Amino acid sequence: MKILFLIADGMGDWPLEQLDGRTCLEAAETPHMDELAASGMVGRIHTIPEGMPPGSDTANMSLLGFDPATYHTGRGPIEAAAQGLKLNADDLVWRLNLVNLTAMDLDGKMLDYSAGHITTEQSTPLIERLQERLGDDTFRFVPGVQYRHLLIQKHGAKSDEAKLSINPPHDITDKSIRPDLSVYSKSPLLWDLIHEGASILSGGWNETRARAIWPWGQGSPLTLPSFKKTYGLKGAVISAVDLIKGLGNAAGMKVIDIPGATGLLDTNYQGKVDAALEFLKRGDFVFVHLEGPDECGHGGDITGKIEAIARFDAQVVGPLRKALAGKPCAWLGACDHFTPIVEKTHTIDPVPFFLNAPGLAPSGVSEFSEKTAQATGLDITPGHSLMSWVLKQTKQHA
Repeated sequence: MKILFLIADGMGDWPLEQLDGRTCLEAAETPHMDELAASGMVGRIHTIPEGMPPGSDTANMSLLGFDPATYHTGRGPIEAAAQGLKLNADDLVWRLNLVNLTAMDLDGKMLDYSAGHITTEQSTPLIERLQERLGDDTFRFVPGVQYRHLLIQKHGAKSDEAKLSINPPHDITDKSIRPDLSVYSKSPLLWDLIHEGASILSGGWNETRARAIWPWGQGSPLTLPSFKKTYGLKGAVISAVDLIKGLGNAAGMKVIDIPGATGLLDTNYQGKVDAALEFLKRGDFVFVHLEGPDECGHGGDITGKIEAIARFDAQVVGPLRKALAGKPCAWLGACDHFTPIVEKTHTIDPVPFFLNAPGLAPSGVSEFSEKTAQATGLDITPGHSLMSWVLKQTKQHA
């Protein structure tokens, strides 16, 4: 039996007055997910371990069946794994955002965590300039995708910087950066780096909206057990973002790059579908990830989030169902975490999911939503036990 995990990042939300008490998922046209839910099992997954921050890193690690409390070292190391960077065991790897601030001072605010969703073509020269000007025996700037880049602090895993807790920039949109500057100030190295970076990016040569760098999510290099050895499945991940690619690389899974995959509403949906179908000709498990709902959630964009969810249903779930009709498949649909419109960041709410496979007894819901998932009383906790649970359910009815 082929197993498909279809993940719409940040799809979960809270009821909104603007939608007459509905969530974005309830407001979106999702006939395919509704049908799979109505004829399948529906419940919730606790993807965020107790005491850990609600991030895509911890949540997607849980969805892939690995305990974040055991394996998670930081956001940066996961994205470094996506690039296959050669690192020393004692290096410290930071996620580095290109951001836009009102000012790099104690009165400054975080205007935009993504520098206007800067493109990779625009951002790579900026990172290269920063490496040329600021790279040295301690810091190395590594270009990534769009606004998401890396900063390698050589032999920094046991340094004072490793203990610093910096807010993810998407958590503080329109908020003061004073608390984080106070943390940065504990490290003369970082303090100088972020101020020099802001000075360089503020030059007239830079025509983008990137006006500062924001290192966060640091940790030592990531290692994960083999997915195939752990679960007996030949698996692949398909995503626009390095976070998912890094998890796949670290677990020895096939990482499929899709031309035109952007992480936004204009992503290459058909390319993801085609890649998933091609892999499943010889593979057992595919993890198809869509970033769009999360980005809209961070932006407080209700219309965009509804559209992102609808496109996920119409252009990913629907075509895959049509192509695999009549073949024995297990379909799991979920999000990794909530990204509520009113919060503009992630929350620890357990996420809704459906599992549809031959022989499973339906939960008796009429549609897929946060409310119907809660109503069934089926809760998968801890979140990293989901993969084993899915395999048990599908093997029982194979």
